[in-house]
Amino acid sequence: MSSIHPAILKTQAWLEQVIIGLNFCPFAKKEFVNNTIDYHVCAQRKLEQALETVIARCHYLQQHDEIETSLVIFSLGFRDFEDYLDLVDYANQLLVDSGFEGVFQLASFHPEYCFEGESPLDAANYTNRSPLPTLHIIREDSLARVLAVYQNPEQIPDNNIALAQDKGNNFFKQLLANIHQKHE
Repeated sequence: MSSIHPAILKTQAWLEQVIIGLNFCPFAKKEFVNNTIDYHVCAQRKLEQALETVIARCHYLQQHDEIETSLVIFSLGFRDFEDYLDLVDYANQLLVDSGFEGVFQLASFHPEYCFEGESPLDAANYTNRSPLPTLHIIREDSLARVLAVYQNPEQIPDNNIALAQDKGNNFFKQLLANIHQKHE
């Protein structure tokens, strides 16, 4: 039996099978293989404590140059997508208020992710659907470096949407269900 938290195992499986496996993020494989991703499970259900965790992970990244990025995985809270969106808004503002604007940025992933104005049934939403609510803290300098050498980075979202729609809802539902079942 693994001593790694099930939320981390689910997130790692999702990264490997979806984000890297389908090349949704062409920059993820290097960090995954090099083990430079900080996985942090947050069991907080309350907004204030969750925000404290996000800022603590920013400070952690600031103090650990060998770690490229951090995934804050909410194992218990923020299951409601609207509550999660509130968390994202407050977390983005907290980055600004804490002096991290231009240093870090957030990417958001949620099991019920739905792009604004789109149908929840659109398979394109799976480009941002994860096993658990997750905030990805990204170093802006690192992102700028990889985008500068990647050909046509602006096409990544459109390519991901097209691939997700080609694969379809059932593919992703089954994949995520398998991840949950395997790592319960």
